[in-house]
Amino acid sequence: MLHLRLIVPPDRTERVVHTIEKTVGTTHLVVLTGAARNPSGDLVLCDVAREAGDELIGGLRELGLDREGAISVESVDLSLSTRADEAERQAPGEPADAVLWEQLTDATHEESTLSVTYLAFLTLATMIAACGVVLDNAILIVGAMAVGPEFGPLAGFSTAVVQRLPRLALRSLVALVVGFAVAMAVTVLFSLFMTGAGLFESSMLRADRPNTAFIYDPDLFSFVVAVLAGVAGTLSLTSAKSGALVGVAISVTTVPAGANAAVALSYEAYGQAWGSSLQLLLNLLGIILAGTLTLFVQKWLWSRQRRAMRRPAGA
Repeated sequence: MLHLRLIVPPDRTERVVHTIEKTVGTTHLVVLTGAARNPSGDLVLCDVAREAGDELIGGLRELGLDREGAISVESVDLSLSTRADEAERQAPGEPADAVLWEQLTDATHEESTLSVTYLAFLTLATMIAACGVVLDNAILIVGAMAVGPEFGPLAGFSTAVVQRLPRLALRSLVALVVGFAVAMAVTVLFSLFMTGAGLFESSMLRADRPNTAFIYDPDLFSFVVAVLAGVAGTLSLTSAKSGALVGVAISVTTVPAGANAAVALSYEAYGQAWGSSLQLLLNLLGIILAGTLTLFVQKWLWSRQRRAMRRPAGA
């Protein structure tokens, strides 16, 4: 279940209540006249089944509540109520399959921002991966994958394509391009520093590396894994199964590929640098393609379900 807290201009309260009452899957409706102070208005509370949440939020936005009032949504971890159980039974589909497009757009917008924190995590992840590729240490590679925040802007770009949000697409693209450019540039300097300190050697990069050679030797499997990871990551975002994102992060070699390219550039090993860059591009392309197609399929399925729900009985 989702809990909605609404601040409603008094002249719109009746229409808001009507919108809530006509939406299948709503319950626990409360109206507190004049309770809101900033902005001033009426306070309306209700619970709605997750499957019907997107439709209800869309209807409230059509009433201008996001501009002249407020819409706050939070998940209900526990609801001991027969009415809530009945509301979930009436709502179409399953809660785990529901997509809250407004929530997805808001989440990916935040994760796609080119912030100092984003750059710091991506740069640190790339430097950790640099240590992993030089030492041929798979554990460090996995750790770097888990630290990297690059899935946020990848998901943001896919969401922007499906929702037709050019600003979000540009924001996500800037975060990816600038983020990896900065992280790789810093990692080149890091590699030179480690070499000067006697901790890195060019021979370590050019030696046989059975655990990490795949990073600079891309093949069709690299693209296939990226596509599968993109589907899994998108589903984890839309179904609120965020724990799956860790598995997605350690399934693709975006950060390690960028790290290997940076270290290779510092040693003028242009063959490895090119192979790693190709690996990076294949992974980014596979994730974006899979994420976009997954969102399109989910949007199509839910639009069909909502049309079926609105169709009169016997039609």
